[in-house]
Amino acid sequence: MNNSHSAPKGARTPWQVTRSVWYAMFLREALSRTMGDRMGWFWMVFEPVALVAVMVGIRSFVRGGNLIANAEFIPWLIAGMMGFFLVREGMMRGMGAVEANRSLFAYRQVQPIDPVLVRNFLEGALRSFVFLLFIGGGLMLGQDMYPDNAIRAMAAWLSLWCLGLGLGLVTSVSATLVPEVGKIVQMLSLPLMILSGVIFPLNNMPHWLLEYLMLNPIPHGLETLRLGFFENYKVVHGTSMLYFWLFTFSLIAMGLLMHLRFVDRLKAK
Repeated sequence: MNNSHSAPKGARTPWQVTRSVWYAMFLREALSRTMGDRMGWFWMVFEPVALVAVMVGIRSFVRGGNLIANAEFIPWLIAGMMGFFLVREGMMRGMGAVEANRSLFAYRQVQPIDPVLVRNFLEGALRSFVFLLFIGGGLMLGQDMYPDNAIRAMAAWLSLWCLGLGLGLVTSVSATLVPEVGKIVQMLSLPLMILSGVIFPLNNMPHWLLEYLMLNPIPHGLETLRLGFFENYKVVHGTSMLYFWLFTFSLIAMGLLMHLRFVDRLKAK
């Protein structure tokens, strides 16, 4: 006679339930992101292409020489832009994730943090694919887009992905509870791109100003990503991945704590 108290046959563990939820939400988000908007793929590729074309035109008009020491301008610009867009989209997509999936919270298995995590993963995967397209396209056009240190470049890319996750976790709570936060974040997007050294090298800035600009973690990740592409590239003074990761871990921890603390308000709002 078997007296074992095993779980009922067919019962799933919490991890299996969570994994099923993430998988279903990923499919839903992926179809919505890639098929729902016919122009979605176009804008993901066209935005960086248009910005590169504008910046190359400005550079050619202003001065013909190289702006960047030990790095070609176009690959330098593409690496910076794609890294910044990875962070920006992680933050912006996370910000609207809770509101867009509110109807799913009727199922007790779905928590407000789930759509944020799923959206960040999907956005990172799409941005990685677009970046690979740019690298392939650049190589075919004769640009030096092949990374000198592929491991460093991939590590910096994943680091920027994690920073986008941390920002997304924080903004998903704050913008849902206080809608004005979302408007402020959207307004800061363009200035943040300029102040992060995406389109102009920060090395040209005065030292007193650079000290304040480097409080922003994004340039630390972008400069390390560029160093992965150009081995002899002179990174901005003060670049530190230790600072970057301390900032990123703090954001992720704060975002997780905010989701725990306000989970009922996020579901009820």
